[in-house]
Amino acid sequence: MKRLLFYSGLIVNLFLFLGCSNPEETAENAGNSEEQPFSAAYLEGNPPEEIIDEPDNDSSENLESVTESRSNAITNAVEKANPAIVSIAVTSSRNYQSAQEEFFRFFFGEPPREHSSMGSGFLISEDGLVVTNQHVVGRNPNDITISTTDGESYDAELIGSDELTDIALLRIQSDHVFPFLEFSDSDEIIVGEWSIALGNPFGLFNDGKPTVTVGVVSAINRDFRPDPNNPRTYIDMIQTDAAINRGNSGGPLLNSNGEVIGINTFIYTGGTSSGFVGLGFAIPSNRVEKIISQLLTSGSVVLDYDPGMEFTSMTEQLVYRYRLPYVSGLLVTSVNRNGPAYECGIMPGDIIVRIGEERVSSKMHAMALLREYEEGDHMYIELLRDGELYQTEMALRQKVTAE
Repeated sequence: MKRLLFYSGLIVNLFLFLGCSNPEETAENAGNSEEQPFSAAYLEGNPPEEIIDEPDNDSSENLESVTESRSNAITNAVEKANPAIVSIAVTSSRNYQSAQEEFFRFFFGEPPREHSSMGSGFLISEDGLVVTNQHVVGRNPNDITISTTDGESYDAELIGSDELTDIALLRIQSDHVFPFLEFSDSDEIIVGEWSIALGNPFGLFNDGKPTVTVGVVSAINRDFRPDPNNPRTYIDMIQTDAAINRGNSGGPLLNSNGEVIGINTFIYTGGTSSGFVGLGFAIPSNRVEKIISQLLTSGSVVLDYDPGMEFTSMTEQLVYRYRLPYVSGLLVTSVNRNGPAYECGIMPGDIIVRIGEERVSSKMHAMALLREYEEGDHMYIELLRDGELYQTEMALRQKVTAE
């Protein structure tokens, strides 16, 4: 009985402690608290007006803050450049590659087969000038179709191309006013800065939106001859780790300002696969501008000076036939008496091994190096003559015709 009375008293005290406190003490404690208690109206499902408004305002502000934080230099650059990116579809006659194919064509009159290819490009003027790689359009395209991000397709004509630098210039056949991109000075590129590649890898441009990949400028001034069977040599290329794949060729490489710093051209796989492994290369914008200005003017690219000599690549046949040193370089075959080469002491039979700071590997390589100079420049040349190494400097100018 005593135990029952003890527990009853304990329960009563506990009840008084939890629910029956002095109202004055409760109000006093509430006034000293940092958090205001919920009112009876809120507990009954009718919250006060100020409590309803605060969460809504905070939610709106938070959403706006999150949206602003997602927008950055890269998204701004992509938004700026997107309308000027194009997809290029080319149809050309395919050459017969084997004797068997030629045999059937000769006897059965099989017409030339059509070969289709796709690539990327970008607009550089409001009247529809488009820049891309020469290997995208080929040498003799039959039809060129350009698709823009607004879903429209246009026929285009080839104004000119340069196989050596792998640059082509097209014009859309339309009176429409187009958005376009501007070039940046590629001499101002900073290794480690953002690089943004836009294009049409694997033909994914069907939805009208280019693919965007982002990386950094990994290196500059890279020289490559990616295909041993192709004489094309790439000089002073921009290296990037922004993903570039088949179909990206001809698309722009942008900086964080949305300006073109180069044309995405090829990838280096190191013999591991045919896919991207982190080594992509772009033609620098300054070279692109120089080439397309000549293509726009004359449809072809020529030197604006005359070196005053002719040369050919060193080969094993030349080495054995004329008992020449076994070195890579250029064999000078003729020299014009009224040209810069003669004035700086170059003679037929000399072997040019270096132009500027570059070791010369072939005639095509030399032509690419000569493109880097203009009339009025001085070109450093290193050559072999009778087993001795000589240096000279050529003042580049137009050929003077003898009276």
